[in-house]
Amino acid sequence: MFVNSAFLGSEMWEFQMLPLAEEGYRCVGLDRRGHGRSEDVWSGYDLDTLADDLHGLLDHLDLRDVTLIGHSVGSAEIVRCLTRHGAGRVARVALVGGIAPGVCRSADNPDGMDPAGMRAANEVLRRDRTAFFADSAHSFFALDRPGNDMSPAYVRHLVDRCLVSTARAANAVQDMVVTVNVAPELPKLDLPVLVVHGTHDTSAPLDVTGRRAARLLPDGTLKIYENAGHGLFVTHAGQLVADLRDFTAAG
Repeated sequence: MFVNSAFLGSEMWEFQMLPLAEEGYRCVGLDRRGHGRSEDVWSGYDLDTLADDLHGLLDHLDLRDVTLIGHSVGSAEIVRCLTRHGAGRVARVALVGGIAPGVCRSADNPDGMDPAGMRAANEVLRRDRTAFFADSAHSFFALDRPGNDMSPAYVRHLVDRCLVSTARAANAVQDMVVTVNVAPELPKLDLPVLVVHGTHDTSAPLDVTGRRAARLLPDGTLKIYENAGHGLFVTHAGQLVADLRDFTAAG
């Protein structure tokens, strides 16, 4: 099951879901409330409720032996889902460019981002979402790094897809990100976890998130993608498919 980034729906995983589905894997995508094809609602954007939504879909579809794959905010939703509801339906987890354990500076994360700076950025999002997404695309995909060649048309498409998320959902999720700290929960995950992260991820810096998550996990494996940014699910799509396939098959 694929759990999406903030702002995007399950279409973000087209370069993973399609080839894996063609190989016989059942690929399920969850559109977070207010995102993609899900309905707009005013409340429920706290991490507990979003994690409960994920558990609710696992339960509703009666899925078992699941590989949960989460990008960015989706990584925190997966961790909270497992610590709130257990891993009875889940066999393994992949955190791809995840914000887990958390991106903001705190007592146990002194090298994290300045919370005040993140809140200021969220105010920019609130004033002009279109400009916020368009201006962030270059760093999101690390387009200045070798090999990260994407057409302007595809970049524009992803920006347009971000605008499908409602203003309420976008603002509420971004506000929630500032408060995320699942560091105490990661050592409780008693299952294999693949951590995939890019060297040039400016949204969730490698040392603050990916490396720290791998250290905290009892059975974590860290794979670092050279020159990859936050949007490695596109720029390094083939590599990610191969790693997810191998990780799932190994279990």
